[in-house]
Amino acid sequence: MQRFLGGRIAGVAVSLVVVAVITYFYSRTLHVNQTTVALSFLLAILAVSAVWGMLVSAFMSVVATVAFNYFFLPPLRMLTIADPQNWVALFAFLVTSITGSRLSTRIRKEALEANQRRREVERLYRFSRQLLGEGNVIQLMNAIPDYIVESFEVGAAELFLPQKDKFYRSGFGAFHLDEEKMKTAFLQDEVTLESEHSQYFLPVRLGVRPIGSLGISGVQLSRQTVEAIGTLVAIAIERARAVEELGQTEAERQSERLKSALLDSITHDFRTPLTSMKAAVTDLLASSNSDSSKSRELLTIINEECDRLNRLVEEAGEMAKLEAGEVALDLAPTPVEEIIEAALAHCKSALTGRQVDVRVAPGLPPVHADLERAKEALVQLIDNANIYSPKEQPITISAELTGDAVTTSVADRGPGIDGFEQTMIFDKFYRGKDQRYLVRGTGMGLPIARAIIAAQNGNITVTSQLGHGSVFSFTLPVDHSVRQPQ
Repeated sequence: MQRFLGGRIAGVAVSLVVVAVITYFYSRTLHVNQTTVALSFLLAILAVSAVWGMLVSAFMSVVATVAFNYFFLPPLRMLTIADPQNWVALFAFLVTSITGSRLSTRIRKEALEANQRRREVERLYRFSRQLLGEGNVIQLMNAIPDYIVESFEVGAAELFLPQKDKFYRSGFGAFHLDEEKMKTAFLQDEVTLESEHSQYFLPVRLGVRPIGSLGISGVQLSRQTVEAIGTLVAIAIERARAVEELGQTEAERQSERLKSALLDSITHDFRTPLTSMKAAVTDLLASSNSDSSKSRELLTIINEECDRLNRLVEEAGEMAKLEAGEVALDLAPTPVEEIIEAALAHCKSALTGRQVDVRVAPGLPPVHADLERAKEALVQLIDNANIYSPKEQPITISAELTGDAVTTSVADRGPGIDGFEQTMIFDKFYRGKDQRYLVRGTGMGLPIARAIIAAQNGNITVTSQLGHGSVFSFTLPVDHSVRQPQ
């Protein structure tokens, strides 16, 4: 109120000064006709109305009319008019000045309203973008009041959800809004605007069904903006819930798929060593005469199958640790040649009789990797190529620089993998439909290799053509801590 009165008093003072200046200039300095004086007064009145509004411009119109009559209409220096035509001119001047002031004030008001609506639309757009950035329902509930405060520069904001009977408050508010009024807004499903206190209580509707309520205070907002805020909040809550439900559904689907794969793996892989162990033990127990050579052979079978079962369990545990990020990596500058040499040394016995071609581009920079883990991933790829390709066909291991990474590839001349299976070949427990009954395995080698490479900021891919073999490649980032020769 004080600001309003102060502005109006300043406008009255300025209007008096302007009228005085125009009057003095035309009566003492430059003598012009009455029409010029009247138009000058009108222009000044329009300018004042554009700044201070209708009330000040109307006051200035009356003052200008009196000055025009006293100083410029005969008889001069008297508040009387001799010629009746001047009465018409004076009345026309007063009406024109007030009408012009009113139109100018109206245009100014509409321009201010348009700017206000534009700002509110911009704020609604910014608010909607913030809401769409949240996918978790709980985080969204806590963030909505803060987003309202940030976007619309309000004093405080609160969200009430009756399903949880819980209030979510902004961290910027100096006080809490009336909780009973917020509950009433939800129960009665209507907007309550308390303009004198700059407080708004509105239901959050999804369609025609209220799902909560909002409280906003500390700023003047239009009813349309307030209702738009409630609608955006309802849409964001429902969207977050839908995304969360979709995620849960997908997780359940993946869980069922994993269970099926695990059951399939147990059925086809665990049963084989258990059957062998059971047969060996049964034969030992049933044998009345202990044949040392036969007993040794059977015990060897039991030992090998126990090792196989241990390996299956270890691979599953390794995969779980890698996915949980519980494996500590010793990342250091590592030459790719060392990784390849270590992997070939590990696979030496398995590759007996197999031709292996190694093609490493000269001058490769060291990669930022864990030597043991990178070797383990390469061993998985070499074993995979060795198992699924004919022994008389060579395996080619190559390495080259591709951009800011070094790509290491293992190529075989096996039966190849069709396009559909290439999308699933790195899934846990998945094995090719044509190979699962011919080659023993768990389907964990490639997933472990992918997890190891991903943990070192790399990527693993496969390129294959049926009847021509497959190429498995993985990238490891170049270690920039080692300066390369110029």
